[in-house]
Amino acid sequence: MRDIDISKFLSLVLRHKPETLGIQLDPQGWTDVAMLIEKMKGQGMQLNREKLDHIVSTNPKMRFAFNETLDKIRASQGHSIEVDLGYKGQKPPDVLYHGTGEKSVASILKHGLEKRSRSHVHLSADLETARTVGSRHGKPFIFMVWAEAMHAAGFEFFLSDNGVWLTDHVPAEYLKGNTQ
Repeated sequence: MRDIDISKFLSLVLRHKPETLGIQLDPQGWTDVAMLIEKMKGQGMQLNREKLDHIVSTNPKMRFAFNETLDKIRASQGHSIEVDLGYKGQKPPDVLYHGTGEKSVASILKHGLEKRSRSHVHLSADLETARTVGSRHGKPFIFMVWAEAMHAAGFEFFLSDNGVWLTDHVPAEYLKGNTQ
């Protein structure tokens, strides 16, 4: 099985459906590394600690993290299940970005950015990351988010371990479209 396929499967079980593999996540989203490897082998996936370390360390989006003692693993963000990642509120930069497909623009302009089935809305600090994310949804459309103004109005922002800015909702009045 290719590394990318293992990474996608890890995203599924660590962010959305741990029951697919028969594992449990603790309240902070962690699961035991040895058990994860054992359960994946039981599903016919050739995974050992060295390969898991490689997948975690080379994932371009840094989707996964080990705890300090390296015996537990979790997804860095993007959960559709209830977990408390322990992130503390932070003051965001003046502007953040959100990439989407053009087909979603009208709805976003009407309702703002909604977390829907995820635990947070995901924002990036740079235009290129937003463009890459938007490209996954068709022709990309980039929204500029007036994050500092939102923060001043009382909205909370969090910064995940892999550099993704998170918030619960971005009202439409804090958005400016940018097709670049």
